[in-house]
Amino acid sequence: MQHSAVAQPWYRQIDRKQWQLFWASWLGYLLDGFDFVIIALVLTEVSSEFHLSTVQGASLISAAFISRWFGGLSIGALGDRFGRKTAMIVSILLFSIGSVACALAPAYWVLFAARLLVGLGMAGEYGASSTYVIESWPPRLKNRASGFLISGYSIGTVVAAEAYRFVVPEFGWRALFALGIVPIAITIWLRKSLPESPAVVPRREAGESAAPNVFAVLFAGPRRLVNAVTALVAMVTLALIFTQTLPGGAPVVVAAVVVGAIFVSYIVQFSGRRWPAALGLTVTVFAAFLYSWPIQSLLPTYLKSELGYDPAAVSNTLFFAGLGAAVGCIVAGFTGDRFGTRRAYVVSLLISQIVIFPVFAVGGGSLLLLGVLLFVQQVFGQGIAGLLPKWIGGFFPAEQRAAGLGFTYNVGALGGAVAPVLGASIARTLPLGTALAVISFALTFVVILLIGLNVPARLQRLIHRDASWPTDFRRHDFDGAPPRARADAAA
Repeated sequence: MQHSAVAQPWYRQIDRKQWQLFWASWLGYLLDGFDFVIIALVLTEVSSEFHLSTVQGASLISAAFISRWFGGLSIGALGDRFGRKTAMIVSILLFSIGSVACALAPAYWVLFAARLLVGLGMAGEYGASSTYVIESWPPRLKNRASGFLISGYSIGTVVAAEAYRFVVPEFGWRALFALGIVPIAITIWLRKSLPESPAVVPRREAGESAAPNVFAVLFAGPRRLVNAVTALVAMVTLALIFTQTLPGGAPVVVAAVVVGAIFVSYIVQFSGRRWPAALGLTVTVFAAFLYSWPIQSLLPTYLKSELGYDPAAVSNTLFFAGLGAAVGCIVAGFTGDRFGTRRAYVVSLLISQIVIFPVFAVGGGSLLLLGVLLFVQQVFGQGIAGLLPKWIGGFFPAEQRAAGLGFTYNVGALGGAVAPVLGASIARTLPLGTALAVISFALTFVVILLIGLNVPARLQRLIHRDASWPTDFRRHDFDGAPPRARADAAA
């Protein structure tokens, strides 16, 4: 009987409830992707209406990343305390309200503030939905769960690109943001129809709490006042940096160091002796966003400003890119389960390096050729990021998983805030396409080293070997350490 179960096709090893959890979370990711990338699609139109410079326009993309760290932490902690489903619903409501606020924004600063709200919701969605699904799937299929789930985000970007094609020329850029009200209706269905994560229900019924709630550790513990003040300092400082209110040079470096120190202090407080692994994960995600987000955020601007594409051509090109990322997530799920998460990641990124310069060298003469190159590059360069939730989540116990994943990922995601500003700044001296290719090519190798060498696990073993888990070095490692190891790590 056991042999028969193993011989079943993988999709038959997922029961009806597990598929229901998956599709509901996948839909949340699709809506997330739709709402988040709209600003990149209409950046030229928004910049024209509000008379923004290229760097100011790029700061609207960065705005959502400024607030993501707090959204990942707070909504993730909500998911750890009250359940993944509740956190997912709150996340969808936040980024939907933020999108509608963008549609009504009368000025640049209002739009910037609305994008902060979108960032809060997106961050919570990432941690809540990914843990919601991955915890419910069989151990040997968790890479597939992770990759398939993240494909929803890429499909959302494709839907957004098609909506841009038909909505913006007729009704203007604000109408595209107004569509953000649709996901609010979805939350009603989510609340009524979905069960809770199987990792949460047993703990809730037994009253277990093997590890402390992350948000409570930071903002209800003995350091709550200091942490509240430093959280405000971090938010304001990041806003000053990415709106370029601070003068360049030394002030920006000092401000970045201050923010970095605040985040490291949070990681040390809630991770206990597991802080080296959490810090290594954060640095890895930061580098991953730096290599991928210059293209993700500024590709529409490149297509319109340097290649002279009209909305229909931009939409068609972005369709190739979004479809490539979605296909890549699915491919990553299979390769991750077959060869191991880190090995699949490294090989995929090496393949993507082959086509990154041709993407920006072919020009706009053949949309089909450009589209095919983008498709291939996104399959191997962006789609592989679908494995990140599974890989990161394996370093945290279930009691801290949503918040730990949400915080480390979304602090690292500040690389996505740096990326468009960095790309736009380099484009002052180089063509935008060349700048994007150079940034992506160089930083991809950094990510290859960080993931290939498993730097978070090695850092943990080097600094606090006693809190290192055997699962840190395994191929299928999402289920974490035994309770005793969890308690020791939290001590």
